Amino acid sequence: MSKMFKKVLIANRGEIAVRIIRACRELGVRCVAVYSTADRNSLHAQIADEAVCIGPAATKDSYLNMNAIIQAALNTGAEAIHPGFGFLSENAEFARLCEKFGIVFIGPSYKSIEMLGDKAAAKETMAAAGVPVIPGSKGVVSDLAEAKKIAYKAGYPVLVKASAGGGGRGIRRVENADELEAQMTAAQQEAKNFFGDDSVYIEKFLVNPHHVEIQIVADKHGNCIYLGERDCSMQRRNQKVLEECPSPIVTPELRRKMGEAAVTAARECGYYNVGTIEFLVDENRDFYFMEMNTRIQVEHPITEEVTGFDLVKAQIEIAADLPLSIKQEDVTMTGHAIECRINAENPQLDFRPSPGTITALYVPGGPGVRIDGAVYQGYTITPHYDSMISKLIVHGSDRDDAITKMKWALAEFIVEGVDTNIDFQLEIIRHPDFRSGNYDNGFLGRYMKEKKD
Repeated sequence: MSKMFKKVLIANRGEIAVRIIRACRELGVRCVAVYSTADRNSLHAQIADEAVCIGPAATKDSYLNMNAIIQAALNTGAEAIHPGFGFLSENAEFARLCEKFGIVFIGPSYKSIEMLGDKAAAKETMAAAGVPVIPGSKGVVSDLAEAKKIAYKAGYPVLVKASAGGGGRGIRRVENADELEAQMTAAQQEAKNFFGDDSVYIEKFLVNPHHVEIQIVADKHGNCIYLGERDCSMQRRNQKVLEECPSPIVTPELRRKMGEAAVTAARECGYYNVGTIEFLVDENRDFYFMEMNTRIQVEHPITEEVTGFDLVKAQIEIAADLPLSIKQEDVTMTGHAIECRINAENPQLDFRPSPGTITALYVPGGPGVRIDGAVYQGYTITPHYDSMISKLIVHGSDRDDAITKMKWALAEFIVEGVDTNIDFQLEIIRHPDFRSGNYDNGFLGRYMKEKKD
């Protein structure tokens, strides 16, 4: 009979590490935090039951140091490791290493990670399963000659994308055949630098689509459900800035079609744990598979707020071999939720990161207002890691109510000592095109260009 873990190690930092600790506490599970020397005073290291230093500030020597993390788990008697997002969360080698040492990886199998981590191979798998895919290459492009043929057939503009990519890296837009060679080379070089793999694939560039993702949850007993969608179209340089649930463009019928396609995709891969199938939706509301993320997403709280389903607790329960607690017919979506990513950066200086010490901090509250964060007054933000310091989430009775709550929550949010993007998020929330739901993937790019002009 399956039973819950006694101790879990969290191989991450910041707000997601704190979020996982809280989920573990609700399940009666003890937590082990790992931290770098730069994170010695971090919140996650302070509130965990145990904390282990795993190396210097550089990520390669700490949060990406697989051997140090495995050793920390073995030394503390942790039965499982939760990788959070980023770092080692989609690293098949790490998942395999956990298995080798008898530690449960709180995520999918390493085989699923391998299958879906290669974006080109994942696209082939989805096409074979009957899931709509964006026109383009069937897999990795071998050379320039092949790239030219594929791009011509798909029709310009096209995107050259890193097969092992993520986080908006290794992507180049190509307007015509004359640009293809230079942009392909640039994408390959960036892919090599960030992922150690210069393979790329090509897909048709959909002009101003919506980026809509479906949250799925699957256990090890053959049960798989979808929990609605999130609209992640508010992006700057392929990086998400603000997300909302449900999407302002998705109808109940489209939600059903996309959800069923996402479940089909997960089943095709023998997938278990939480996962997100990302789609692009065009102006005709036709949707196309883009990629699958085999981890918890930064924006998962808005799904939790609308469905009332705790995704992080579900991850841990599934890893402990417990069946899902709900069926598809039990899923309901109530109200509307919005998440703003609060970053330590200066929007006036091309969003330059702003490390430093927080000298004053006031976070908003009240009904329907949630903060997922890990900073406090006196906390020093280092230049070593991502600039996101908090996530501000609101839940309202409908979209208008959620927008109103977010507007006042942002206005109340005070951070002194470092620059933040709070005022920039307020600009977005107040913009008439956002309020009307009339925005797409290209909105922020156009908005920033207008501001400069």
